[in-house]
Amino acid sequence: MTGPLRSALARTRAVIGIAFAQLRHDRTRTVLAVLGITLAVLATTLLGGVGIGVVETGEEQFDASGRDLWVTGGPIKLAPGTVGGFENTVVNAHELSAAIESREDVNTAVPMAFQTVYVSTDEENWETLVGTGAPARGGSVQITEGQQFQQQDIHYADGNYSGPMTHEVIIDQRTAEMFNVSVGDTLHIGGTISDARANEFTVVGISPTFSRFLGTATVTLHLSELQEVTGTTATDRASLITVDLVDSANPETVAREIEREHPEYDVRTNREQLEATLERQAVVLASGGSLVVLAVLAGITLTANLMVSVVYQQRRELAALKALGSRTRTLVGVVVVQAVCLGVIGGLLGVAATIPLGMGLDAVAASLVGFENVVRTPTWVLGAGIAIAVPISLIGAAVAGWQVSRLSPVDGLR
Repeated sequence: MTGPLRSALARTRAVIGIAFAQLRHDRTRTVLAVLGITLAVLATTLLGGVGIGVVETGEEQFDASGRDLWVTGGPIKLAPGTVGGFENTVVNAHELSAAIESREDVNTAVPMAFQTVYVSTDEENWETLVGTGAPARGGSVQITEGQQFQQQDIHYADGNYSGPMTHEVIIDQRTAEMFNVSVGDTLHIGGTISDARANEFTVVGISPTFSRFLGTATVTLHLSELQEVTGTTATDRASLITVDLVDSANPETVAREIEREHPEYDVRTNREQLEATLERQAVVLASGGSLVVLAVLAGITLTANLMVSVVYQQRRELAALKALGSRTRTLVGVVVVQAVCLGVIGGLLGVAATIPLGMGLDAVAASLVGFENVVRTPTWVLGAGIAIAVPISLIGAAVAGWQVSRLSPVDGLR
């Protein structure tokens, strides 16, 4: 080994030794620095995980629906003071869905409605839940107990609403637990309490399908029966029409053609419907993005401040080394080694804590909004956490190194 190489290795070992000695000397300062970086990494990975989870959960919900197109008359709005509480914008829903279904490139076109309904088992204690008007038949509906609807929407009777009501309802598990009911039990359901008292429905099945899509407890009736108990039969209103295409059909092409035939309605693919939903949450998404940016900036600022504090509290030792002839780059090397060490440890701790904390946040989100897997942390997000931690520390080290270069041995030793 040549002399210069041996000297360089000795200098490197000395720099690393001094750096670790200083970190061990003031453990409180070291722990605080590591915690600061850990929090910066956690803020970034968890908020990033929420953003990813929102998009991926939305895509999965739309894909799991088994639908290709979504026909709406605009966003579903709340209508306070009205029976049902929702302003459903698709009118003559049965006729419109029949017209769309008559196309050669369409398998099925199904109208669906959402309304707030009163639900009770004893006509005394009432809860308000989301009532879904849907066929609840076919492969896209998952039944965990009981059965699907066995009949079609016979009450509609070609628009007369004179057919017999099946008085069947499918509920989700949360509704079953809320009222302590199971298949074969009955529930009173209606848009008003008087209508609910007059309409008793038998639970024929338990399904997570509609509650998973809406993120809340639901009761599912035939569309015409929901319209009947909420007083919307006159205009045959629905919230949307879901369309299932034949395998050879192009969703974008069919969507544009249906829009030309029915210009008063919007027709979207799964992706477009998800994007339209997210656009209405633009403020929330922008806030989340701002928090990510602020978290990173706060982490940089905190780490830089901590690294400057490290240098300041070591000023006597560093000044002594400089007075003994140590070069500035050697002192800067000490600070850089400390920064890398703190960054790696803080990054690894942040990534390690991301998974259990993400699971905890996911459980909270599931209990509040009903959606699971809202926080997702793929491998690349965890890797990004570590990748962020070290640069943040090096930025702090750069600031501290600049301070080291200006350090005066005389001033430092006073």
